[in-house]
Amino acid sequence: MIESNVNKDLEYKIDLYVNGKLTEEQVDELWVELVQDGYYLDYTKSVANIKAVIDEKRSKDQAAPVYKLRKVINYGAAAAIALVIGVIGVINYSGTNTLTEIAPQEQLDLGVVRGSEDSSPTSSVEAIREAIRLASDGSVEQAIELLETELIKAEVPNFIAEISLTLGSIQYNYGEYNTAVVNFERVINQPSIENEILEKGYWYLGNTYFQLERIEEAETAFQRTYELNGGFSRLAKSYLEAFKKR
Repeated sequence: MIESNVNKDLEYKIDLYVNGKLTEEQVDELWVELVQDGYYLDYTKSVANIKAVIDEKRSKDQAAPVYKLRKVINYGAAAAIALVIGVIGVINYSGTNTLTEIAPQEQLDLGVVRGSEDSSPTSSVEAIREAIRLASDGSVEQAIELLETELIKAEVPNFIAEISLTLGSIQYNYGEYNTAVVNFERVINQPSIENEILEKGYWYLGNTYFQLERIEEAETAFQRTYELNGGFSRLAKSYLEAFKKR
């Protein structure tokens, strides 16, 4: 299962990194941590994506070219994160955003699934890992079919949530927002699931509502993300502040 990943110190170092405030030695040390933590690889990409949106908005009237991440990132690869950060550059993020200056995430990270010693339905873990591999290799429809089949068999709430989370993420990245929203809603409605899964479910659901221009529902989902005070809390707060100014 997904383990507890709330690490405020690591979040702080990531924020410093994307703003170009770490030394080369500190950057090297940060990569050592990120390579071993799929949750914060996801977090780093989300921070970078928000900053990319802001950078694009501020660069429209400038002669310099604007770079925008459009390809699905190779999941779990630190080199991909380095590329994202390198392309975006240093952006000073202030609290003066309006709704027109933010946008839903272009891509959702499929994450990393870890099996625990007391996890008996290991076929679900293996199916999720295989689906992530298939989606990363471009076999999106095959990945979706695999997870839909596994979802029918799943009975444990945490596994139902994890399968739905991965399935919804793949559908989101494929542009199928209406089907993705159903899976993310299933995630948040599972009883007694781990907070990390629940928080990610709300964060991804908020972005999907945003894609569908269901703004009030998106705001509610981001508010729940913020209240859970996990890895996506700061990102959710920036969206909520922008919504208030619309």
